Amino acid sequence: MFYVSIFFQYAAQYLKTRLTYRVDTLVEILSDLLFQAVNLIFILVVFGHTTFLSGWNREEIIFIYGFFLVPYAIFTSFFNIWDFNDRYIVKGELDRVLTRPIHSLFQIIMERMELESLFGVVTGLVIMYYAGSSLGLSIAWYDVFVFIVMVLGGAFIYAGIFISLASIGFWSDSRTDIMPMMYNIGNYGRYPVDIYHRVIRYILTWILPFAFVGVYPAAYFLKREEWYYYAFLTPVMGLIFIIISICIWNVGVKKYRGAGN
Repeated sequence: MFYVSIFFQYAAQYLKTRLTYRVDTLVEILSDLLFQAVNLIFILVVFGHTTFLSGWNREEIIFIYGFFLVPYAIFTSFFNIWDFNDRYIVKGELDRVLTRPIHSLFQIIMERMELESLFGVVTGLVIMYYAGSSLGLSIAWYDVFVFIVMVLGGAFIYAGIFISLASIGFWSDSRTDIMPMMYNIGNYGRYPVDIYHRVIRYILTWILPFAFVGVYPAAYFLKREEWYYYAFLTPVMGLIFIIISICIWNVGVKKYRGAGN
Protein backbone atom coordinates (compact mmCIF):
# COMPACT_ATOMS: atom_id res chain seq x y z
CA MET A 1 0.00 0.00 0.00
CA PHE A 2 2.95 2.30 0.63
CA TYR A 3 4.11 1.95 -2.98
CA VAL A 4 0.54 2.41 -4.26
CA SER A 5 0.31 5.65 -2.30
CA ILE A 6 3.66 6.82 -3.68
CA PHE A 7 2.51 5.99 -7.21
CA PHE A 8 -0.59 8.19 -6.94
CA GLN A 9 1.47 11.03 -5.46
CA TYR A 10 3.91 10.83 -8.36
CA ALA A 11 1.02 10.67 -10.84
CA ALA A 12 -0.66 13.71 -9.29
CA GLN A 13 2.51 15.78 -9.52
CA TYR A 14 3.09 14.63 -13.09
CA LEU A 15 -0.42 15.64 -14.16
CA LYS A 16 0.03 19.07 -12.55
CA THR A 17 3.23 19.53 -14.55
CA ARG A 18 1.72 18.41 -17.85
CA LEU A 19 -1.43 20.51 -17.44
CA THR A 20 0.73 23.58 -16.97
CA TYR A 21 1.85 23.15 -20.61
CA ARG A 22 -1.42 21.99 -22.18
CA VAL A 23 -0.44 22.77 -25.77
CA ASP A 24 2.77 20.71 -25.52
CA THR A 25 0.81 17.80 -24.07
CA LEU A 26 -1.79 18.02 -26.84
CA VAL A 27 0.93 18.12 -29.52
CA GLU A 28 2.56 15.00 -28.05
CA ILE A 29 -0.75 13.14 -28.05
CA LEU A 30 -1.49 14.15 -31.64
CA SER A 31 2.00 13.14 -32.78
CA ASP A 32 1.53 9.70 -31.19
CA LEU A 33 -1.83 9.30 -32.92
CA LEU A 34 -0.28 10.35 -36.23
CA PHE A 35 2.51 7.79 -35.81
CA GLN A 36 -0.04 5.05 -35.14
CA ALA A 37 -2.10 6.15 -38.13
CA VAL A 38 0.95 5.92 -40.40
CA ASN A 39 1.54 2.31 -39.31
CA LEU A 40 -2.11 1.50 -39.94
CA ILE A 41 -1.94 3.09 -43.40
CA PHE A 42 1.13 0.95 -44.15
CA ILE A 43 -0.92 -2.19 -43.43
CA LEU A 44 -3.73 -0.95 -45.69
CA VAL A 45 -1.24 -0.21 -48.49
CA VAL A 46 0.21 -3.73 -48.22
CA PHE A 47 -3.26 -5.26 -48.53
CA GLY A 48 -3.99 -3.04 -51.49
CA HIS A 49 -1.74 -5.44 -53.41
CA THR A 50 -2.73 -8.77 -51.84
CA THR A 51 -5.69 -10.43 -50.14
CA PHE A 52 -3.88 -12.66 -47.66
CA LEU A 53 -0.47 -12.56 -46.00
CA SER A 54 0.62 -16.09 -45.01
CA GLY A 55 -3.01 -17.01 -44.40
CA TRP A 56 -3.91 -13.82 -42.49
CA ASN A 57 -6.40 -11.38 -44.00
CA ARG A 58 -6.38 -7.61 -43.65
CA GLU A 59 -8.79 -7.35 -40.71
CA GLU A 60 -6.89 -9.98 -38.73
CA ILE A 61 -3.59 -8.13 -39.10
CA ILE A 62 -5.30 -4.84 -38.21
CA PHE A 63 -6.68 -6.57 -35.10
CA ILE A 64 -3.17 -7.77 -34.18
CA TYR A 65 -1.85 -4.25 -34.62
CA GLY A 66 -4.62 -2.87 -32.41
CA PHE A 67 -3.86 -5.42 -29.69
CA PHE A 68 -0.15 -4.63 -29.89
CA LEU A 69 -0.84 -0.95 -29.23
CA VAL A 70 -2.40 -1.64 -25.83
CA PRO A 71 0.56 -3.30 -23.99
CA TYR A 72 2.96 -1.06 -25.91
CA ALA A 73 1.11 2.03 -24.65
CA ILE A 74 1.40 0.80 -21.07
CA PHE A 75 5.10 0.16 -21.59
CA THR A 76 5.80 3.60 -23.05
CA SER A 77 3.79 5.23 -20.26
CA PHE A 78 5.73 3.73 -17.37
CA PHE A 79 9.05 2.37 -18.60
CA ASN A 80 10.79 5.25 -20.38
CA ILE A 81 14.29 4.27 -19.33
CA TRP A 82 15.93 4.52 -22.74
CA ASP A 83 18.16 7.37 -21.47
CA PHE A 84 18.96 5.74 -18.11
CA ASN A 85 22.67 5.43 -18.87
CA ASP A 86 23.07 9.06 -19.89
CA ARG A 87 20.91 10.64 -17.23
CA TYR A 88 21.38 8.50 -14.15
CA ILE A 89 24.85 6.96 -14.57
CA VAL A 90 26.89 9.49 -16.55
CA LYS A 91 25.29 12.58 -15.00
CA GLY A 92 25.16 11.02 -11.55
CA GLU A 93 21.44 11.38 -10.82
CA LEU A 94 21.33 7.84 -9.49
CA ASP A 95 23.19 9.09 -6.39
CA ARG A 96 20.10 11.14 -5.54
CA VAL A 97 17.78 8.20 -6.13
CA LEU A 98 19.76 5.85 -3.89
CA THR A 99 19.48 8.17 -0.88
CA ARG A 100 15.71 7.59 -0.67
CA PRO A 101 14.05 4.66 1.17
CA ILE A 102 12.25 3.40 -1.96
CA HIS A 103 13.44 0.86 -4.51
CA SER A 104 15.60 2.64 -7.07
CA LEU A 105 13.89 1.10 -10.12
CA PHE A 106 10.45 2.13 -8.86
CA GLN A 107 11.61 5.72 -8.41
CA ILE A 108 13.10 5.92 -11.88
CA ILE A 109 9.97 4.45 -13.45
CA MET A 110 7.85 7.04 -11.64
CA GLU A 111 10.15 9.90 -12.60
CA ARG A 112 10.13 8.95 -16.28
CA MET A 113 6.45 8.08 -16.74
CA GLU A 114 4.47 9.71 -19.55
CA LEU A 115 0.79 9.19 -18.77
CA GLU A 116 -0.35 10.83 -22.01
CA SER A 117 0.93 7.73 -23.83
CA LEU A 118 -2.01 5.84 -22.32
CA PHE A 119 -4.12 7.30 -25.11
CA GLY A 120 -2.55 4.50 -27.16
CA VAL A 121 -4.73 2.08 -25.17
CA VAL A 122 -7.84 3.84 -26.45
CA THR A 123 -6.52 3.82 -30.01
CA GLY A 124 -5.72 0.11 -29.79
CA LEU A 125 -9.17 -0.73 -28.42
CA VAL A 126 -10.87 1.27 -31.18
CA ILE A 127 -8.83 -0.50 -33.87
CA MET A 128 -9.56 -3.89 -32.30
CA TYR A 129 -13.28 -3.08 -32.17
CA TYR A 130 -13.32 -2.07 -35.83
CA ALA A 131 -11.42 -5.17 -36.97
CA GLY A 132 -13.34 -7.48 -34.63
CA SER A 133 -16.68 -6.16 -35.90
CA SER A 134 -15.59 -6.71 -39.50
CA LEU A 135 -14.55 -10.28 -38.64
CA GLY A 136 -17.71 -10.96 -36.63
CA LEU A 137 -15.75 -12.00 -33.54
CA SER A 138 -17.68 -13.05 -30.45
CA ILE A 139 -16.32 -12.25 -26.99
CA ALA A 140 -17.16 -14.28 -23.87
CA TRP A 141 -17.49 -12.60 -20.46
CA TYR A 142 -14.22 -14.12 -19.25
CA ASP A 143 -12.31 -12.81 -22.29
CA VAL A 144 -12.13 -9.41 -20.58
CA PHE A 145 -10.01 -10.92 -17.80
CA VAL A 146 -7.95 -12.92 -20.30
CA PHE A 147 -7.35 -9.71 -22.23
CA ILE A 148 -6.12 -7.84 -19.13
CA VAL A 149 -3.76 -10.68 -18.15
CA MET A 150 -2.33 -10.94 -21.66
CA VAL A 151 -1.90 -7.18 -21.99
CA LEU A 152 0.00 -7.04 -18.70
CA GLY A 153 2.09 -10.00 -19.83
CA GLY A 154 3.00 -8.22 -23.05
CA ALA A 155 3.84 -4.99 -21.23
CA PHE A 156 6.04 -6.91 -18.77
CA ILE A 157 7.93 -8.54 -21.64
CA TYR A 158 8.76 -5.15 -23.10
CA ALA A 159 9.62 -3.77 -19.67
CA GLY A 160 11.79 -6.77 -18.78
CA ILE A 161 13.84 -6.52 -21.96
CA PHE A 162 14.46 -2.79 -21.67
CA ILE A 163 15.16 -2.83 -17.93
CA SER A 164 17.76 -5.52 -18.58
CA LEU A 165 19.33 -3.37 -21.31
CA ALA A 166 19.33 -0.31 -19.05
CA SER A 167 21.06 -2.36 -16.35
CA ILE A 168 24.09 -2.70 -18.62
CA GLY A 169 24.89 0.86 -17.54
CA PHE A 170 25.93 -0.39 -14.11
CA TRP A 171 28.84 -2.21 -15.72
CA SER A 172 29.58 0.17 -18.58
CA ASP A 173 29.04 3.94 -18.67
CA SER A 174 29.66 4.20 -22.40
CA ARG A 175 26.75 5.13 -24.62
CA THR A 176 25.23 2.32 -26.65
CA ASP A 177 22.99 1.99 -29.68
CA ILE A 178 21.30 -1.15 -28.40
CA MET A 179 18.15 0.65 -27.23
CA PRO A 180 17.10 2.13 -30.62
CA MET A 181 17.89 -1.16 -32.34
CA MET A 182 15.74 -3.04 -29.82
CA TYR A 183 12.84 -0.64 -30.34
CA ASN A 184 13.03 -1.42 -34.07
CA ILE A 185 13.13 -5.18 -33.44
CA GLY A 186 10.11 -4.85 -31.16
CA ASN A 187 8.05 -3.58 -34.09
CA TYR A 188 8.23 -7.04 -35.64
CA GLY A 189 5.88 -8.26 -32.91
CA ARG A 190 2.96 -6.39 -34.42
CA TYR A 191 2.83 -8.73 -37.44
CA PRO A 192 2.21 -12.50 -37.71
CA VAL A 193 5.46 -14.35 -37.03
CA ASP A 194 4.84 -16.93 -39.74
CA ILE A 195 5.59 -14.31 -42.40
CA TYR A 196 9.24 -14.32 -41.25
CA HIS A 197 12.08 -16.80 -41.71
CA ARG A 198 12.11 -19.55 -39.08
CA VAL A 199 15.28 -18.13 -37.49
CA ILE A 200 13.62 -14.74 -36.96
CA ARG A 201 10.49 -16.51 -35.76
CA TYR A 202 12.54 -18.40 -33.16
CA ILE A 203 14.23 -15.18 -31.97
CA LEU A 204 10.90 -13.33 -31.67
CA THR A 205 9.46 -16.23 -29.68
CA TRP A 206 12.16 -17.42 -27.29
CA ILE A 207 15.07 -14.93 -27.21
CA LEU A 208 13.46 -11.52 -27.71
CA PRO A 209 9.81 -12.59 -27.33
CA PHE A 210 8.13 -9.56 -28.88
CA ALA A 211 5.72 -11.92 -30.64
CA PHE A 212 4.06 -12.40 -27.23
CA VAL A 213 3.21 -8.69 -27.22
CA GLY A 214 1.11 -8.77 -30.37
CA VAL A 215 0.43 -11.76 -32.57
CA TYR A 216 0.36 -14.63 -30.04
CA PRO A 217 -2.13 -13.17 -27.54
CA ALA A 218 -4.17 -11.61 -30.34
CA ALA A 219 -4.44 -15.06 -31.96
CA TYR A 220 -6.54 -16.21 -28.99
CA PHE A 221 -9.22 -13.59 -29.68
CA LEU A 222 -9.02 -14.33 -33.41
CA LYS A 223 -9.89 -17.98 -32.60
CA ARG A 224 -6.64 -19.22 -34.13
CA GLU A 225 -6.52 -22.46 -32.14
CA GLU A 226 -3.14 -23.51 -33.55
CA TRP A 227 -1.61 -20.56 -31.66
CA TYR A 228 -3.43 -21.09 -28.33
CA TYR A 229 -0.38 -22.70 -26.71
CA TYR A 230 1.71 -19.59 -27.35
CA ALA A 231 -1.15 -17.26 -26.45
CA PHE A 232 -1.48 -18.68 -22.94
CA LEU A 233 2.29 -18.51 -22.46
CA THR A 234 2.12 -14.71 -22.71
CA PRO A 235 1.64 -13.96 -18.97
CA VAL A 236 4.23 -16.62 -18.10
CA MET A 237 6.83 -15.06 -20.40
CA GLY A 238 6.00 -11.62 -19.04
CA LEU A 239 6.47 -12.76 -15.44
CA ILE A 240 9.75 -14.51 -16.26
CA PHE A 241 11.24 -11.53 -18.07
CA ILE A 242 10.21 -8.92 -15.49
CA ILE A 243 11.60 -11.04 -12.63
CA ILE A 244 14.89 -11.63 -14.48
CA SER A 245 15.22 -7.92 -15.24
CA ILE A 246 14.64 -6.91 -11.60
CA CYS A 247 17.24 -9.45 -10.47
CA ILE A 248 19.76 -8.05 -12.98
CA TRP A 249 18.94 -4.54 -11.80
CA ASN A 250 19.42 -5.44 -8.13
CA VAL A 251 22.81 -7.01 -8.88
CA GLY A 252 23.80 -3.98 -10.96
CA VAL A 253 22.89 -1.49 -8.24
CA LYS A 254 25.29 -3.26 -5.88
CA LYS A 255 28.05 -2.73 -8.46
CA TYR A 256 27.34 1.01 -8.67
CA ARG A 257 30.00 3.14 -6.97
CA GLY A 258 28.78 6.67 -7.69
CA ALA A 259 29.42 9.17 -10.47
CA GLY A 260 32.88 10.16 -9.27
CA ASN A 261 34.56 13.26 -10.71
